[in-house]
Amino acid sequence: QVHLVESGGGLVQPGGSLRLSCAASGSIFNINLMGWYRQPPQKQRELVASITRGGITNYADSVKGRFTISRDNTKNTMYLQMNSLKPEDTAVYYCHFWGAGIDYWGQGTQVTVSS
Repeated sequence: QVHLVESGGGLVQPGGSLRLSCAASGSIFNINLMGWYRQPPQKQRELVASITRGGITNYADSVKGRFTISRDNTKNTMYLQMNSLKPEDTAVYYCHFWGAGIDYWGQGTQVTVSS
């Protein structure tokens, strides 16, 4: 079992930055893929960025060049650095781990980009 807790969301003006964190605990040695998803108001959840066990990253076209996914294995924590934020980035952001055929989700953190 893996437990994920996100933090770092909030209200930010357009052009600003935020860093989300996802702290993991439990049996994370089986985890092969980690990522961030988001769900804008009244829309479906979508992949924002992912990183494999080997460190290969993938980004949605809408965030390429603005967001960076990373992890700190010593702290069992994954991050999403978000720069040049736009109003359309407003959403609830979820961290996601996958391993041994099981999906794990955090509870989500709200990011609102507004002036």
